Amino acid sequence: MTAVPGRRSSTFTRLLRHGFTDPSAAERLLELDDLASVRSDPVLFEALGATADPDLALRGLVRLVEAEEEGERQVLLDTLITAKPLRDRLLGVLGASEALGDHLARHPRDWQALVTYEAVDLHPGVPEFERGLADAVDADSLRVAYRRCLLTLAARDVCGTTGIAQTAAELADLATATLRAALAIARTAAPEDAAQCRLAVIAMGKCGGQELNYVSDVDVIFVAEARDGVEEHKALQAATRVAAHMMRLCSETTAEGTIWEVDANLRPEGRNGPLVRTLSSHLAYYQRWAKTWEFQALLKARAVAGDPELGADYVDAVSPLVWQAADRENFVPDVQQMRRRVVDNIPADRIDRELKLGPGGLRDVEFAVQLLQLVHGRSDASLRSGTTLEALRALADGGYVGRADAAQLDEAYRFLRSMEHRIQLYRLRRTHLVPEGEADLRRLGRSLGMRTDPVGELNKAWRRHASVVRRLHEKIFYRPLLDAVAQLAPGESRLSAKAAAIRLEALGYADPAAALRHLEALSSGVSRKAAIQRTLLPVLLGWFADSADPDAGLLGFRKVSDALGKTPWYLRLLRDEGAAAENLARVLSAGRLAPDLLMRAPEAVAILGDPEGLTPRTREHLEQEVLAAVGRADGAESAVAVVRGVRRRELFRTTAADIIGSYGTEDSPAEQDLGALVDRVGSAVTDLNATTIAGALRAAVRERWGDTLPTRFAVIGMGRFGGHELSYGSDADVLFVHRPREGVSDEEAGNAANAVVGEMRRLLQLPTADPPLLIDADLRPEGRTGPMVRTLKSYEAYYRRWSLVWESQALLRAEHMAGDAELGAEFIELVDPLRYPAEGLGEDAVREIRRLKARMESERMPRGADPTLHAKLGRGGLSDVEWTVQLLQMQHGWAEPGLRTTRTREALAAACAAGLIPAEDAEMLDEAWVLATRVRNAVMLVRGRPGDTFPSDPRELAAVGRYLGYEPGHVGDMLDDYRRITRRARAVVEERFYGAVV
Repeated sequence: MTAVPGRRSSTFTRLLRHGFTDPSAAERLLELDDLASVRSDPVLFEALGATADPDLALRGLVRLVEAEEEGERQVLLDTLITAKPLRDRLLGVLGASEALGDHLARHPRDWQALVTYEAVDLHPGVPEFERGLADAVDADSLRVAYRRCLLTLAARDVCGTTGIAQTAAELADLATATLRAALAIARTAAPEDAAQCRLAVIAMGKCGGQELNYVSDVDVIFVAEARDGVEEHKALQAATRVAAHMMRLCSETTAEGTIWEVDANLRPEGRNGPLVRTLSSHLAYYQRWAKTWEFQALLKARAVAGDPELGADYVDAVSPLVWQAADRENFVPDVQQMRRRVVDNIPADRIDRELKLGPGGLRDVEFAVQLLQLVHGRSDASLRSGTTLEALRALADGGYVGRADAAQLDEAYRFLRSMEHRIQLYRLRRTHLVPEGEADLRRLGRSLGMRTDPVGELNKAWRRHASVVRRLHEKIFYRPLLDAVAQLAPGESRLSAKAAAIRLEALGYADPAAALRHLEALSSGVSRKAAIQRTLLPVLLGWFADSADPDAGLLGFRKVSDALGKTPWYLRLLRDEGAAAENLARVLSAGRLAPDLLMRAPEAVAILGDPEGLTPRTREHLEQEVLAAVGRADGAESAVAVVRGVRRRELFRTTAADIIGSYGTEDSPAEQDLGALVDRVGSAVTDLNATTIAGALRAAVRERWGDTLPTRFAVIGMGRFGGHELSYGSDADVLFVHRPREGVSDEEAGNAANAVVGEMRRLLQLPTADPPLLIDADLRPEGRTGPMVRTLKSYEAYYRRWSLVWESQALLRAEHMAGDAELGAEFIELVDPLRYPAEGLGEDAVREIRRLKARMESERMPRGADPTLHAKLGRGGLSDVEWTVQLLQMQHGWAEPGLRTTRTREALAAACAAGLIPAEDAEMLDEAWVLATRVRNAVMLVRGRPGDTFPSDPRELAAVGRYLGYEPGHVGDMLDDYRRITRRARAVVEERFYGAVV
């Protein structure tokens, strides 16, 4: 019946109501003669409307009908209308899978495979699939038979007859049958090779774990033995040919497409190793060379094809090795590093759509479960399942994972796997990306039963489940530890003390007994404080375990909590301010310095929750606070106590910012510009020490002279202090200069100046809870034998008559830091001609500087120190770079204003800009200087005391490595990189400082 022009037909309206997105196109298809008998049948409309994509289902049905022989078309349609099981299965598949629709269009008789609805058909296993593949004799017939079996499997899946776990198991069984069929074909093609060897195929990965996807690489390992009377090498060659042919039969693309890739890269030595090995060769490799990830992979090993006895021998032989893997050195760091590397390798534009590898994805659940299996499966055989959901259930039953957490992870994992299956089923392509198109998302949502708002409901459910995984996948390591010590829920399965200790040890805690005591002290009881701690600790323990010293992190947290636990804001800060808890965990577990600073005034933890809390405060801001505090104090000692308290607080701010910038957090990556990080630390510590000296000076003057000292007085920063390059452990190198006020005798002025210097130094070194600031004036004229303080005229006279070239070089770092600014400026004006001599240095002066440098290298290097690893005096270290830059400054500073700076990196950049040093050489020097500076900072942060060489203690060395950006187990790479970078810098120094005319 023709519709009235301008008015929609009743068919159009029915199609729209049944979920068609293009009812006009669907209406045209229904008008085809082949569908005349069913086009108005409400049963068909209802069935199409129940599919994931009614438009796709109808198009697939039309193609199938048209592909059938004319005499069979009506049989198909009649059966479709009268047999509900077939109708639901066939249309369900056609509405969910374009690829299987294509298969039916090429092989239309295969729809009849969906008619059978017997008990054995509902839950087929390997024998049933083997019968379905029995007629395959080559690659094409194997593909057709495989697709026919897949068709029935997918039909049960989309109709809800089987759940996700059963579907994944059936896919693994189908893969097993397919590997056996392919191996049989390969053997038939090469009977001589088959007769020479016993060959077993070991499934790995998801196939081995019986949890395969629709389209996934099927990971395998081949093991072979020679038959009696055959030489081993000949048998292995024959087995390799058979195995390679078997792989091609499954992987290659033919006229019937492909099945899936057979991937043997999990074998010993990966792609570089032989495809087939004997059992003894496998064992020799695993016992001597295998890495942690290889034992993790073997957890899922399962013999699936070929010689069953040899396959069983292989599994029996490697299984004990799997359950000993957790005893290996660096076991947990290795596993965690694998996880980080997976995430790091995801392109940034895909990470939000990555269902498998992204944060909150399937791999998070699988890694967490496998790690717990490897830790506890040593002593509990019930955990040794290769299937993720079965292993998760066993972990919960044994108390290794909380039941509620396991239930949430189980639900999330099933949902995410269902999404993955339906995404792959559509075109039978290997992908884990959630589609972006509206139509694709609508089909995906409807395939999962979401009909009201498929796209909105899908996105909401996906994000919710991913959030659950992201929140729980690491907590499940730690929450049972708290249950073991808190013992709040009677009757609940929980970890034994021994199992808890084993887990803590595996997670990197060196003293698990002490760790359990800390956990018990923090989390036991029914108080609000204990309840909040039980919420925080699972996350904090994970962050501690990610550091080089988890024990120190947990101990520090207990100390801070003991000090602040009764204050209302502390736990609320950690609970409610997302960054505060992670920042605190990073700071407490990175070394001794920052926790020591924090423990002297734990309230400074509030800095970690303030968005601006880690930003260094300006010198002007600090001076205002310090001088105001000095003005309010009753005496010099109390005044400087406040000043040193400010310094301690700001040192903590600086160390915390440095640690967090170097480590990075979950929400912000580590600082990439390491030079900028070093400069921030140097400037912040310099400003802080300058402010502290200014405060001490004001306090000393007020105590004895009131507001005015009898002489004008200035403090000149020298060395790293003047260069704004202080590290955490540096002294403050200074010169003191004064000028008597009008009417004051030289003697009185000198006595006052010396008295104020002595008082400043005393006040800054008084024994208190705050770290002292040591003032070093040894760079003054005549060194330690010369007067501590000089007048400006005395400096002028000395420099005019007695100054040596090294003193001019030292003055390159001179900068006013505290006291009388005008007098400080006059001093700088006085020394400028000395440090930037007109027309540069003469040849004698250059030779003298080189001689002094060579002498320093030979005499000042500590006995026994490795010169390739000494950050200050070693090859390509700080001294090498600084002397090279300073020689350029003294030679060319008179003509190049950019060189007139006290800062090494600024001067090096200016020399490069002026063409005085090639850019490549400048980059090498800069890289070495930044690295050596970071090493010194790292040593102080880790050990709590200054040092110029890498620590010898393995844990301290690992902590330095983490600060420098090296993953656990890579301290060797760190030392190699340091030697390489400084060796290149030394080559530049040899040419630019010792060799070339500058």
